[in-house]
Amino acid sequence: MEFHTWVAFLVASIFIAISPGSGAVLSMSHGLAYGVRQTSMTIFGLQLGLVMILLIAGGGVGAVLVASELAFTVVKVLGACYLMYLGWCQWRSAGNALDVAHLQGAASLPWHRRVLVGFLTNATNPKGIIFMVAVLPQFIDPARALWLQLAVMSATIVLVDVLVMHSYALGASVLRRWMRSATAQRAQNRVFGGLLMVMGMALFFVRRQPG
Repeated sequence: MEFHTWVAFLVASIFIAISPGSGAVLSMSHGLAYGVRQTSMTIFGLQLGLVMILLIAGGGVGAVLVASELAFTVVKVLGACYLMYLGWCQWRSAGNALDVAHLQGAASLPWHRRVLVGFLTNATNPKGIIFMVAVLPQFIDPARALWLQLAVMSATIVLVDVLVMHSYALGASVLRRWMRSATAQRAQNRVFGGLLMVMGMALFFVRRQPG
């Protein structure tokens, strides 16, 4: 990969990362609930899902997925339902004693559950697959080794996304001092739960590219 091509991909990665999406909402939600340190495992899961999408798109499987009405619909429905499920679970957390304990660090999702939630949030997002299928070919040089280019792009986009998602989590975690009461926690759960459900419903309107 030429240096100028890598710089262009770096810029694209920054725009991808900072654009509002389910990953950003999840990072802020967990940052507010658990703090930045524990949210790192959620962000790790997000990166696993992101790399999987990049490899799928870069390997050409993404183009097949986008071209197949059945495959695309299955991924879209699974992703939409999963986000809506996450949002509904958070919405229903009404700010009882256990929820406040979450904010105070007394209890939280096990680290492997946070990794899984992050992974599934990105891995089942058809918008991410469509975007990667549309963007990656512009940066891949067919005369060079594909695996090396995918490795460089994976490392680049993961580094950028980790920094951006941690920034989202840090910004949300600063608000924890005002979120100690059950009332404040209930409001937070409904805001982030509502956002996740809206994003899930929006996925139903995503259309595949003409194949």
